[in-house]
Amino acid sequence: MPDIQIKSFRWVGNEAQFLDQPDVIEYEGILIGRYGGNSVAGGRKNEDGCLVWCSAEGDWEFSAILDGHNSAESVQLVLRTLWQRKELIFDALSQPLSKCFNILETTILEIFQNPELLQACRAVQGETNCLLTARKGKFLWWFSIGDNLLYLFHEELAAFGQYELIQRSFYEWVGYVNTFELEVPCYSTGRKELRKGVNQILLATDGLVECPGKPYQNPKSVKAAFSRHSSLKEGMQELLNTVHQNQGTDSSTIVSWIVDIDKAASYASDQFKKKSVSS
Repeated sequence: MPDIQIKSFRWVGNEAQFLDQPDVIEYEGILIGRYGGNSVAGGRKNEDGCLVWCSAEGDWEFSAILDGHNSAESVQLVLRTLWQRKELIFDALSQPLSKCFNILETTILEIFQNPELLQACRAVQGETNCLLTARKGKFLWWFSIGDNLLYLFHEELAAFGQYELIQRSFYEWVGYVNTFELEVPCYSTGRKELRKGVNQILLATDGLVECPGKPYQNPKSVKAAFSRHSSLKEGMQELLNTVHQNQGTDSSTIVSWIVDIDKAASYASDQFKKKSVSS
């Protein structure tokens, strides 16, 4: 693997729970929001987790959010496993853009199907959803197990009413109940070309959308929270404060960052002709 410097952030909810305390920090340009739930309403534990890696040169980011159930053991196991295999992930992301996502996807699938991980999963209490994303160049890749959320905010996509990139998929986990133990492992994956200009990528666990009143069930309302503020941090703080004020008891974890793309994106052939004439 080429000699590259990687910046890392890792957290598990049972280490710092953030009950009644919506918390937003900035790490190397990436915003990380954590909230453990409203204790007055019945919030008692935080079983989420997250991981962020980014190259020092700024040419790629890799992030993961996890939403554990029935303990944080499965979250700790998955994060520990990704950490142990990080050189393989870094090597995939160091490959040419035309190859890196194919290699990364194969690497991640091999990690989750590794017999050692499968055996370790049988010994933990509970299971976790897991959403992995990687951005390199003007492309975004994801690997989703379960019902976490992935948003992409850009004015051209918003004009068509597109704010989300994946549909929540229920009854998929890694852990004691493990859908990678099935004859056909169940997960979803995809890639998206980012648009020219400002793109906001946002990952979230389901506590954001499942709190009482469901103020963020419509993804447009998530984007609107950021539009009301001059900084990404203030927008994320509004999201978590609202969950707390609405007495959300489930933990909410959010990871978000901005990517400014200077390369042209794809258009339909007739759209391309119109843009060429207007320019």
